[in-house]
Amino acid sequence: MENQQEQHIIGYKTLLNVLLLLFVLTGITVGASYLDLGQLNVWLALFIAAIKGTLVLFFFMHMKYEGRALRWSFLGTIFFLFIMISFTFWDVAFR
Repeated sequence: MENQQEQHIIGYKTLLNVLLLLFVLTGITVGASYLDLGQLNVWLALFIAAIKGTLVLFFFMHMKYEGRALRWSFLGTIFFLFIMISFTFWDVAFR
């Protein structure tokens, strides 16, 4: 038996829609930078960036088709990043 790998092809229409959504989210990020929300500006920017990063990861980097080990590795990385960003906010808050 031959060992064949399954190929996952995402259509151009889907990729174009994701790209347009990324452009819209970039516009929202720029628009949000003009709002004075106090400390919420940073959280809003991080939230929008997380959405954009997730879209890139799932559609352009094909993470949604990867195996369980790679997904857990990615989630561990995100968890570690969350801890590091939390330490940064904690440090700035108590200076």
